[in-house]
Amino acid sequence: MNAFQKRTAIRIAAVSVILASLASPVSWFVARENAEESIVSLAIEESGRLLHHYDAINLAGPDAAAHAAIAAKTIAGGMFDIAEIYDGNGRKLAESMTKEGEAAESALPKHGVPGYTSASYESLKISGERWALRVFVPLRKSETDTNGPITGYFEGVRVVPPWQHQQIFSTSLTAALMVCLASLLCGAALYPVVVHLSADNERKAREVLDSHISMMEALGRAIAKRDSDTGAHNYRVAWIAARIAECMGLSGNNMQALIAGSFLHDVGKIGIPDAILLKPGKLDEAEWSVMRTHVEQGDEIVTGMGWLDGAHAVVAAHHEKWNGSGYPCGLAGEDIPLSARIFAVADVFDALCSKRPYKEPLGFDETMAILERDTGSHFDPAVMAVFRPMALDIYKRLENSTESDARRLLEERVRQHFEMS
Repeated sequence: MNAFQKRTAIRIAAVSVILASLASPVSWFVARENAEESIVSLAIEESGRLLHHYDAINLAGPDAAAHAAIAAKTIAGGMFDIAEIYDGNGRKLAESMTKEGEAAESALPKHGVPGYTSASYESLKISGERWALRVFVPLRKSETDTNGPITGYFEGVRVVPPWQHQQIFSTSLTAALMVCLASLLCGAALYPVVVHLSADNERKAREVLDSHISMMEALGRAIAKRDSDTGAHNYRVAWIAARIAECMGLSGNNMQALIAGSFLHDVGKIGIPDAILLKPGKLDEAEWSVMRTHVEQGDEIVTGMGWLDGAHAVVAAHHEKWNGSGYPCGLAGEDIPLSARIFAVADVFDALCSKRPYKEPLGFDETMAILERDTGSHFDPAVMAVFRPMALDIYKRLENSTESDARRLLEERVRQHFEMS
């Protein structure tokens, strides 16, 4: 299991546990409420049947109290432990209770004269773990007509027996555990799906990235073949720039843009005529004017090319100088993008240390003397302060290196900063 899979497993497990911890109490509450409502519905239905059976619905006649007393006594011995029947004016006509009801009565809250129009109930804790359900039912002549005139009121209290309490507890616990298990199983089922989709997405992203890097290399090699007959310079300067940038804290998109820009810094030379680009002698002023246009042409090539768009900072400003004497814009100091200031040091260092068709390589001391001389005019002193301690190690790593060696060095940085495994 790699780092991503571990993070995914931990996050999905955490979400599953959180969902289970939130959903389980809710399911417990809902199951308990449903159980209570089922008991109440059954009790109301049963009491209504008995009230109609004993003619204790029409409570305005001379026999109303007698009928109410018989009905209350019968009901109190069945689904309810306390049964109270009131006439339409809220006057109590009959009351009956079991021993359980007598014991619970003192713990029940008192209430005023009945006046409700619809059935309801309340759940009451009476003592210890015991609890009771208290129902309020308006009486009408028709059991099905909920809009008819109210002829009386029935109020009943059921002290939930231990066996029923345990049954409700078991039902609620089962529902809560099932919801908890479903949440955990859902997380377990999602994990392989997420990992598979992520791996597929990573594979596709890697393919796109590989194609982008291949395109970058192709562009770099194309101009290197025309300009210096080798692509090693592009690999070396991109690697040197990345080494400096790492010590300066660059990472992520900024580092990727620096590497791409360093590799493609001279891509605009593709648009320079061969007569000028490949001229063996010195260029005259008019030819230099044309040669300098490679900066603008390179900026136009990389700008708008998606992920290569960030490379334009180096491509457009790699000939600017710290004192403002560079081209094409004459930028100075920190107005020059940091990536371009880093690249300037890497580019000149490699150019001085490398063998070219028109010159032999300079030694390390002579190269550093030139860079030190131009620090503060051509080069950013802060970049030079970072580069100076690592310069000798870089020189030794690149001395006598081939293009393949330089390519491998850069590939290490590409894998690191482009998150390729």
